[in-house]
Amino acid sequence: MTTTTSTPHSNRYHPVSIGLHWLMLLLLAAVYVLMEFRDIYPRGSEPRDLMKTWHYMLGLSVLSLVIVRLLARKLWAAPDPVTSSPSWTIPLSKWVHIGLYALMIGMPIGGWVILSAEGETIPFFGWQLPALIAPNEMLAEQVEEIHELGSRVGYALIGLHAIGALAHHYLWRDGTLKRMWFSR
Repeated sequence: MTTTTSTPHSNRYHPVSIGLHWLMLLLLAAVYVLMEFRDIYPRGSEPRDLMKTWHYMLGLSVLSLVIVRLLARKLWAAPDPVTSSPSWTIPLSKWVHIGLYALMIGMPIGGWVILSAEGETIPFFGWQLPALIAPNEMLAEQVEEIHELGSRVGYALIGLHAIGALAHHYLWRDGTLKRMWFSR
């Protein structure tokens, strides 16, 4: 059995990589929406608790899928960067991607640590995941502050990523965005 890999001259991402990219976008949007809008319900209410539970489960889904995405990246290499865009975009793009991957790994693990340190259950679609650490309220508060900072950094990185994609598409017209879109 042979695996299909992109060659250095391939112009597009592999369809699996494309699908994972857009699925991750949907998951991240849902994770953010669930936390941003939880305040429409009072603390302790069933709808608010349900939103938090879905936030936890979808956040852990991000962690699961980022692992799959990294494996897909090993199987199907990314195409070379487009050289017709300004040279400063390549290192900036690399740093934004590193930041996004760090957040997609670190934020779910941080959330898991928070729940563990609070002595809460860690729900995952009908399963209860094991606690990563023993209960520790002080640590829970510290990690929660880092988690909240990470969410704000995430907004910035997602924004930079989107601005970059749109600049490539509309300003430089170099086909970068089309390489991450489903072909007809």
